[in-house]
Amino acid sequence: MSRADDHYYTADPRSERNLRLIAEEIRGLSLRFMTDAGVFSKARIDRGTRILLEALPLDALQRSAPAPLLDLGCGYGPIGIVLAKLFPGRLVYMVDPNRRAVELARRNAALNGARDVAVLEGEGYEPLPPGAALGAIVTNPPIRAGKRVVWDLVDGAPERLVPGGMFTCVAQTKHGAKSLRAHIESVFGNVQELEKEGGYRVLHAVRAGAR
Repeated sequence: MSRADDHYYTADPRSERNLRLIAEEIRGLSLRFMTDAGVFSKARIDRGTRILLEALPLDALQRSAPAPLLDLGCGYGPIGIVLAKLFPGRLVYMVDPNRRAVELARRNAALNGARDVAVLEGEGYEPLPPGAALGAIVTNPPIRAGKRVVWDLVDGAPERLVPGGMFTCVAQTKHGAKSLRAHIESVFGNVQELEKEGGYRVLHAVRAGAR
C-alpha cells in the first residue's frame, strides 16, 4: 500500500509521523489530545464527533450503569475519553483497527486522566471480550470505508447491548444519513434523531426485549 492509499481505517498507516498536541473543550471538559498523520481528523476534533458528543443523552447513559460503554472506531480517543471523564468508575472500551490511532488513544487516556478504559486494536466488535454486555455503543462510523462496513456495525450492535442499551451514531446527510437511519430502524425496531446540525444527524436507537 502506498502512502497515498492510507486512510484513517487503515490497519497500519505508512504515512510519515507528524505528532501534534491539540486542546479541546467538550461538555465542560478541558482536554488535550496527541494526534498524528494517518488518523482521522488530526488537526482538530471533527464537527461530527463534537455534535455527537454534545447530543449524547447523559441521563439515559447514567441509567444503563454499570454496564460498560463502547467507543466504536475510537481514533485517537475523544469519544471514549469524554465518556470516561463523564462517568468515572465506569469501564469504557475503545476499539479501532488503526494501530497508530490505538497507540494515540492509550496515550491520550493517560494524558487526560481517563481511568477504567480498555483500548483494543481490531475490526468492529471482534476485540471485545467474549460475552461483553454493553450499556451503550457510541460511534462516528467510518463512512469512507463503505456502506457495508457501517451497516455491519449496526447489525452487530443489538446482541452486544443489555436490554435498554443504546446505539448512538452520527452521519452526514449528504453521505447517507437517511439510509443509515432506515437501516438502524430495521435492525432495532426504533430510531430517533437527537440532533440535526450543520449537515450532520445524530441517530439513536434502544435495544428492547430480554437478553
